[in-house]
Amino acid sequence: MTMTVTKLSPNIGVEIGGIDLREPVDAGTAVRIKELWLEHVILLFRDQQISQADLRRVTEIFGPIGKLSRPKAFRPVGFERLLDDIMLISNIRENGEPIGALPDGEMMFHHDMIHAEVPHNATCLYSVEVPSVGGNTIFANGYVAYETLPADVRERLEGRRAFHHYAYGTVQRGDPNKQAIAAFAESSHPVFRTHDETGRKAIYVNRLMTEAIDGLDKDESDRLLGLLFDHAEKPEFQYEHVWRPGDLVVWDNRCSMHARTDFSAGERRLLLRTTVSGDVRPY
Repeated sequence: MTMTVTKLSPNIGVEIGGIDLREPVDAGTAVRIKELWLEHVILLFRDQQISQADLRRVTEIFGPIGKLSRPKAFRPVGFERLLDDIMLISNIRENGEPIGALPDGEMMFHHDMIHAEVPHNATCLYSVEVPSVGGNTIFANGYVAYETLPADVRERLEGRRAFHHYAYGTVQRGDPNKQAIAAFAESSHPVFRTHDETGRKAIYVNRLMTEAIDGLDKDESDRLLGLLFDHAEKPEFQYEHVWRPGDLVVWDNRCSMHARTDFSAGERRLLLRTTVSGDVRPY
C-alpha cells in the first residue's frame, strides 16, 4: 500500500496511513516518517496490531530507546513477559494495586522527563484497551506558542531558565496523592528551548512540573509562568486525540506538551509506552 499523510489539526499532527507496522519499513520510508515527525510534531498510526517487539522496532525509527524512569512492578495477563524499556500506563488493578503508571484521572499539561538533566526526545504510546469515554490525550504545539507569544513577554524571558520538579505519580500540581514518590531528578532548562534537529524554538515550561523561573522573585515568576501556561495551552495550538484500540501515537517532547482528560475508574485503560532517549541537554 502507498503511504498516506492526513493532517490532524491546523497546527499540529498528521495521521500516517497505508503502513502495517508489524512489518519492518524500508530505509527510505523510515527516513520519510522521521521527516514528517520533525515537521508535524505528532504522528498517528491507526488500526495497528503490533507486538512488544514491533513497538520497540518502530520506536527505533526515531532514535535509541530510552531507559525506563521507574521499575515495573506488576504484569497483567498477557504481559507477564514485558520487554525491557516498555512501560505500562494503566488503571487496571491486581490485588488492589495499579499494574501500570499514572493510573487515574485527568492530568495537567506536561513535557515527559522535563525534570531530567537530559530529557527524552520522544514518547511512543500504543493503546491496547481504552475506556468508552475520556482518557483522551491533548497535545499542544510549543513552536507555534513561542512564535505567537507577545513580544514583551518573549523579550523578558529570552535567555532565562526555569526549574522543574516532579513527584512521580502525580497528575495535578499539588496533588495530595499518597502513592506518589519523590522525583528521581530535578532540573533547570531554558524557558524557550531550541530544537537540536530543526533549530526552531518552543516554549519549554508546563503547568504540572515547572516550579519557578530562575533569578526572578516569586511574584514575578508566578505571573510570567501563568502567562506562559495560559498562552501555550490555547485551543488553537492543540490536537485532542480520542483513543481507539490499536492506535500508536509518537510525539516530540522537545517542542510539544500534552495533557490527559478524565475517565471513569470503572473502565479499563491499558497502553504500552516507550521513549526515545535524548542526546543533548536542552539549550
